[in-house]
Amino acid sequence: MPATAPIACLGIIAGNRSLPLVLAREARRAGIPRLVAVGFHNETDPALAGLVDEITWLRVGQLNKMIRAFKDRQVSRCVMVGQIAPKNLFDLRPDLRALGLLLRLKEKNAHTLFGAIADELRKDGVELVEATPWLQPLMPGPGFELGPKLSADQQAAVQFGFRLAKEVSRLDIGQTVVVKEGTVLAVEGFEGTDACLARGGQLAGRKGGAVAVKVAKASHDMRFDIPCIGPQTVTVCAESGISVLALEAGKTLVLDLEECRELARQRRCSITSVN
Repeated sequence: MPATAPIACLGIIAGNRSLPLVLAREARRAGIPRLVAVGFHNETDPALAGLVDEITWLRVGQLNKMIRAFKDRQVSRCVMVGQIAPKNLFDLRPDLRALGLLLRLKEKNAHTLFGAIADELRKDGVELVEATPWLQPLMPGPGFELGPKLSADQQAAVQFGFRLAKEVSRLDIGQTVVVKEGTVLAVEGFEGTDACLARGGQLAGRKGGAVAVKVAKASHDMRFDIPCIGPQTVTVCAESGISVLALEAGKTLVLDLEECRELARQRRCSITSVN
């Protein structure tokens, strides 16, 4: 539960996959009486409508409509959870407010884009806050392990990959790397985590054995993007021949933990946390 004053109504900017649904359930469990969401066509799971009090559907790029949905319902604080498919950020049809925002930005990456959206929300009295206070139980700390125990070589590969991933993330390229036997096989770019894992696993060869490491940036703004894995991530690792997936401790969400645990056991894929 957040240490700030009680929140009577929380807004949710909901991207894809299951995280917006998880957030809605956890916020209810924490005692927030009213939830108002905005969802995006072809992105947000329609099941979210059954977990919130109101939901407004819009296209990616309809910034003014999104802000009005919160302002008209007296929402003063909101969170951003779930991803928007990268291709949709470039296929969007911005309204005039979003177009003005894009024209003002010299660099267009996740930090600058979502930071500018937070500024626009604030102009209308809506503060974008971190969702982590409600999601903390889903963020494993040091010593987290699923699946087979790591060998000494795998532990060394995790440390090697962790150093590289932190440096790559510092350069704002991506947050995931795939390594094997001291060689970097793949670095996450615009394609996203799953595609990076699949590419790295393929480059590891038929015997597999690659190690993937996913981290948060040193100056990671958790309002915009919380590193996250779930059953789909574990399945991609298993199908791609990646034997270990390491997550930065205390900064990564694990969704559907029991399903991930069973998948890791069945598919012989190790999931671990790293400091």
